[in-house]
Amino acid sequence: MKGFVLVDKPSGWTSHDVVAKTRGILRERKVGHAGTLDPMATGLLVLAVGRVTRLLRFLQDLPKVYEGTMMLGVATDTLDADGAVLSREEMPVSQAEVEAAMKRFVGDIHQVPPMVSALKIDGRRLHELAREGKEVERAPRPVTIHDLEMTDFSPSNYPEVGFRVTCSKGTYVRTLADDIGRSLGGHAHLTELRRTNNGSLSVSEAVSIEQLQAHADAGTMAEVLLTPASALRDVVGYEVDEPLVGAVRNGVAIAANPTDVSEGSFVRVMHDGELLAMYRSNGSGLVAEVVLS
Repeated sequence: MKGFVLVDKPSGWTSHDVVAKTRGILRERKVGHAGTLDPMATGLLVLAVGRVTRLLRFLQDLPKVYEGTMMLGVATDTLDADGAVLSREEMPVSQAEVEAAMKRFVGDIHQVPPMVSALKIDGRRLHELAREGKEVERAPRPVTIHDLEMTDFSPSNYPEVGFRVTCSKGTYVRTLADDIGRSLGGHAHLTELRRTNNGSLSVSEAVSIEQLQAHADAGTMAEVLLTPASALRDVVGYEVDEPLVGAVRNGVAIAANPTDVSEGSFVRVMHDGELLAMYRSNGSGLVAEVVLS
C-alpha cells in the first residue's frame, strides 16, 4: 500500500501515537507524518504510507493554518493548557488593544522555541531536558506569520481570544500566544488549538482514527487514500509526453524550465495524471530530487 492519508488527530494523542496506530491498522511499517501536532492540539495530520514517505519533505514546507484560543494573564510551564500554572496576573485589556498587538506579529519574526518541544540541542530533545528540570539557552529562529486574525474576544480580567493564523514551517503557535501576551505587558497560554490546513489539504477531507480502522476492516482504503499527485497538488506540475517517461523514471535531467518556477523550487513531473518524480529547478532546467518507481 502506498499513498497519503489525512487524519483528524484527537486531543491527548501525540503525533507519534497516530503514526503507531496507523501502522497497526494498515499493517504497514513505513508510515510518517508531515508535521508534528502537540498532544493538546487537534486537527489535520498528513500521513504518508509506504514508499511515498520520501515525499513528506515536499509537504512540510507548505504554510499551515491553525484556529485556536488563548487566555491572557495566565502563564503555564508548557505555554498551553496541559502545563502547570506558573503565574496569574489580571490583564483587563480591550479588544482593540489585542488586535493591535496581533497585527505587530504579522510578517517575518523570530521565535525562541519553547522548552517543551521536539527540537534537538546537542543531540537531546528539549522536552527531554525539560522533564529533567533543565532549561537551556535557545537561539531565536526565523518564521513567517502570513496572516493572523482575531475570531472571537471574551472580555474579562483574563480575556480569552479566538484567532486564526497562517504560518510557515517551524512556527510555535504556543510561543506566538505568549509573545502576544508579553507585548501587552503580561503572559498568555493556549487553551485550544486545531490545525485546519496544510497547504490546500484540509481537515474537512480528513478521517478519524475510528473511520480509518473501519475503512481498513472493510477493504475500502481506496476511498481515503490520496495519490501522491493529489497530496502534492500545491506544488507546480510539469507534464511530460510519453517519449520522456522512461528518462524521467531514470532521473535524467530535463532541459525545459517552467516559466512560473523560480530557481530552487520543486516541480511535480507528471504524465497522464500520474506523479513520476519530484524535480528541482536549477534555473536553466529541472534535476531529479525523488523518483517514484
